[in-house]
Amino acid sequence: MARTLKSDKPLYLATLALLFSSLVMVYSASAVVAGERLGQPYFFLFRQGVWLAIGICLLVAVMRVDYRRLKRPVVVWTVLGVTTVALIAVLFGPSINGTRRWFGIAGFGVQPSEIAKLAVILFVAAFLDRLRGRVDDVVSLLPLFAVTAVVAGLILLGPDFGTAFTLLLIVAAIVFTAGLSYRYFIGIGLVALPALVAVLASAEYRRRRMFVFLDPWADPLDSGFQLAQSQIAVGTGGLFGRGVMGGVQKLFFLPEPHTDFIYAVIAEETGLIGATAILLCFAVIIWRGLRVTRNAPDQFGALLAFGITAMLALQAFMNMSVVLSLMPTTGLPLPFVSFGGSSLMTSLLGMAVLLNISQHASAAT
Repeated sequence: MARTLKSDKPLYLATLALLFSSLVMVYSASAVVAGERLGQPYFFLFRQGVWLAIGICLLVAVMRVDYRRLKRPVVVWTVLGVTTVALIAVLFGPSINGTRRWFGIAGFGVQPSEIAKLAVILFVAAFLDRLRGRVDDVVSLLPLFAVTAVVAGLILLGPDFGTAFTLLLIVAAIVFTAGLSYRYFIGIGLVALPALVAVLASAEYRRRRMFVFLDPWADPLDSGFQLAQSQIAVGTGGLFGRGVMGGVQKLFFLPEPHTDFIYAVIAEETGLIGATAILLCFAVIIWRGLRVTRNAPDQFGALLAFGITAMLALQAFMNMSVVLSLMPTTGLPLPFVSFGGSSLMTSLLGMAVLLNISQHASAAT
């Protein structure tokens, strides 16, 4: 046991800064639209506040639980099993905007695919820890690949290509960190590439997103509308922005400004300075997360810390890249900032585990 339990302060403070930004920007991005459509300008702020209060309570509680308890088989398989059942059950639920991704609980939406990322990270870290130096034996990794494929496949049936693809990238990053030779990744990549192209081409909306990404302004009033409005928001923000609550693109121009495209609202209202500040917060999280990975007292802690860091980093990078038109639309929220209870809770639970590992890493150094 660690003699002293001190959390990584820069990691903690960067997270708090993002959470504070979330409350301010979710309200700014949604108040006018919520007032016009729902008659309640504080509708999304209230819901985000409730999720945030619950999430912070969980953060404080979970970061006090020794992360080494999480690698017990009963914990790993229970979490993975419940998540898999939820992913299957949600497919039989009502369709929302052509997708089946959410459960409705007491008026709040729960998205199992968000929680699935943490469940798979926990499983992969525990599985690789038990291999103990046999990572380069691909046959021994078959159960890991099978579980990942099943979970990713269920998420894809949502359909949710962005989350499924992110999950595969996270698992690949963890396995590579654990020691699997790059030669296998080249082989897997060559085999998986045709399947990836087939999945992208199988749905009309995915094909449209690919073409829109190449030139949003070819059809700025229809298929390219979302990315075109995002570019306008970012471009008009300038250095200092229009001021909080002063943005224009969120006013019925930019679709879902409080969720997937909240970074565009941040850029418009707080300018390059505010957008860079958010980016720096994530840079701190990545830096300190990698430091926790390096200093973790055991392999399980290192792999778990790296997986959580990779999850937050990849999702933040992909969300910002979409807003800046650097990659096709994925539908991924910005961790800690975008409106959405499932994303917020998953990010906070992951951060709680990361902070707990940092406590033991600090005590061991």
